[in-house]
Amino acid sequence: MSTSTFSAAHHQASTLYLPPGPWQTVLDCLCEHFSAIGREQWLDRIARGRVLDGQGAPITVDLPYREGLRIHYFREIPDEKTIPVVESILYADEHLVVADKPHFLPVTPAGEYVEQTLLRRLIRRLDNPHLVPLHRIDRHTAGLVLFSANPQSRSAYQSLFPARQIEKRYEAIAGALPDLSFPLVHKSRLVDGEPFFRMQEGPGASNTETAVEIREKNGDLWRYGLYPVTGKKHQLRVHMTALGASICNDPFYPRVLKDVEDDYANPLKLLAQGLKFVDPVTGQEREFESAITLQW
Repeated sequence: MSTSTFSAAHHQASTLYLPPGPWQTVLDCLCEHFSAIGREQWLDRIARGRVLDGQGAPITVDLPYREGLRIHYFREIPDEKTIPVVESILYADEHLVVADKPHFLPVTPAGEYVEQTLLRRLIRRLDNPHLVPLHRIDRHTAGLVLFSANPQSRSAYQSLFPARQIEKRYEAIAGALPDLSFPLVHKSRLVDGEPFFRMQEGPGASNTETAVEIREKNGDLWRYGLYPVTGKKHQLRVHMTALGASICNDPFYPRVLKDVEDDYANPLKLLAQGLKFVDPVTGQEREFESAITLQW
């Protein structure tokens, strides 16, 4: 792996500075330091070039141990479950990649997901280790995700989000709200909730804002257009719950469904449907639309 390739992959690697000890080789040190990972597994990782030295070069099994030596290794989850959904690439140039993410696929490695993530799949498909997501959507949400493909232009695209220069349009299916008048704007203060992965509304100045409109009515279920002005974690899911209509099939809101298995036939009815912005590199107005549709 060249140094430039390594620096791009670096954010996916974990780093260990070797602690003091009596070991002969780096391999011996790794085996004792990570006692849950067997020697066979470390040998396999080293053979596949998944353990690197401080310069980003793969180590050998007999590399002598030295205290303080910097080693990079890639987290791997044995028998990681395949997520049986397929992403699509809607647009790609030298600076920008726009992907359509299916429900249930995480954007980046976390927890039990490493290879089964949108980022890792796209890096493999496009053979571009420089890919970095410019924003996130939840694993349970489907739709558009923008990636920077080029470190040189990355900051120009990243600055679109805090400056609110990107128009985001979502769609959701949730219960009817006949007592409210639409379109409406919901503002609130979102704070960390319980358990740790949830958010909740709390007292104080609002830090989130969502505009909501009705797109279609179908008996007890309505299709809503959601326009988040801010981009806080779970914002749309919490706001719809606060309005009195949690999004259909939400495993976290209004309450956490315990030990729920992913039900691919009944995903969360939330879609990141449209993105619109002026491209900071070309100056062109760009508009992207998800090809995914939410079924009643």
